[in-house]
Amino acid sequence: MQSYSGMKVLIMGLGINGGGLESALYLARKGAEITVTDLRDEKALAPSIEKIENMNGLSRPVRYVLGRHEIDDFKNADMVIKNPGVRPDSPYLAASRCIETDISLFLAASPARLSAVTGSKGKSATASALHWVLSKAREAGILAGKAFLGGNITVSPLSFLDELRAGDDVVLELSSWQLGDLRGRYREGVPLLKPRSAVLTAILPDHQDRYGGMDLYVADKRVIYQGQDRGDITIACNDEWGRSFLRESRARGLAYSREAPPVPEGGGWIGPDGQGFVRLPEGFQDGLRAELSGREGVEVVPARLLVPGGHQKNNLLAAALALIDLRLSPEFIRGQLGNFPGIEHRLEFFYESGGIRFYNDTAATIPEAAAAAVEAFQEPVILVCGGTDKNLDFSPLAGVIPKAKAVVLLSGTGSVKLRSLLDQAGIPYHGPFDAPDKALDACLSAAAPGDNVVLSPGCASFGMFRNEFDRGRTWKETVRHRCAAAQS
Repeated sequence: MQSYSGMKVLIMGLGINGGGLESALYLARKGAEITVTDLRDEKALAPSIEKIENMNGLSRPVRYVLGRHEIDDFKNADMVIKNPGVRPDSPYLAASRCIETDISLFLAASPARLSAVTGSKGKSATASALHWVLSKAREAGILAGKAFLGGNITVSPLSFLDELRAGDDVVLELSSWQLGDLRGRYREGVPLLKPRSAVLTAILPDHQDRYGGMDLYVADKRVIYQGQDRGDITIACNDEWGRSFLRESRARGLAYSREAPPVPEGGGWIGPDGQGFVRLPEGFQDGLRAELSGREGVEVVPARLLVPGGHQKNNLLAAALALIDLRLSPEFIRGQLGNFPGIEHRLEFFYESGGIRFYNDTAATIPEAAAAAVEAFQEPVILVCGGTDKNLDFSPLAGVIPKAKAVVLLSGTGSVKLRSLLDQAGIPYHGPFDAPDKALDACLSAAAPGDNVVLSPGCASFGMFRNEFDRGRTWKETVRHRCAAAQS
């Protein structure tokens, strides 16, 4: 492993909980001479600065250049750690001798098997599902090593690099910016990014303010598989972009689709009853079970999931294909994906009491997202929505609210607008309530066994809560406390 002792390292972009902070902590522990530069001031970065200053084993003080960048800092640094959000054509980077990222430092040193996930939508869910099943396989004694999750999901892999051993599994969620920073990078003649499994979720227009066109945006996505060979696997959606990925990749390729089957040779698909199936081409990988090459396919995703919705099934199907190639059995994968709780704050199933299931979708801060939450369920929904308005049109949410069994409103300016639409349509509702416990009481009065109580506000959280994550955590605490008290 490379020694950083005495090296002059410049951290460009400290941030609050991402790669900048973890790079500073990691390299400071390794004896580097750290300078942090960030356009934000000391007040905005106070949580990160406090973590650095309070770390154990800090051999020399960290220097801070805040509110600005100084070109001489970049010229004099032995190594600059670049934040992914910094454009590669930055004049400050042009003055630098050596540019790295937290991801490149990690890949250069990691001994673990790597699965990498990218895409426009669904990459966090897919990466988290992969990690979930790998962790459960370790708990069951099927895999000997530990499983770790990091990358764009707001966990820098440097935070667990020193724990890794050969035989461990790492799942990295990688953004287009992170991938672009890895293009053409090698370590001792081997591509720096060479994942055992490369999974690409749906590609949709995104970050066009930076790229100015889809081709440039997708070109960075392609980096995820460009270091692979036939010992690896590339998994992509059976659409125009996905098929281009599979044609270009040198790895073995599998497609997944909501229609059966995705390609004549095999792949994954969602059947008419909602299950996800997989079928592998003959000879796809020596030693895999013969039944996976059968004509009908083998079930790997159950029809009923803790996190509902067609997009979620597609995400889990993509994860299942990667897990099959890592030699986990279809039965084990199906069982664990059926228990996958999803990602915190995104249609997160977190509690069940008396046959009523409770979900936290606080990250749904626009009306369209709350509408999608209502339509994701086949069972009755008690919808908790409303909050602070962001000058948005609530008609998309009002249009699907009749599908909900009951509507419970939280107080706020957004609820005022939503109430007007509901009143015009003659749709009843409870509230608005100025406290989550009052809203929960209304939900419990309306809910019956088999129902889903879903916090999906479609609004910002200001006023009642610090932010949407505080709203989600407060909701979960309220539900658990109230339901546990009722059972005791």
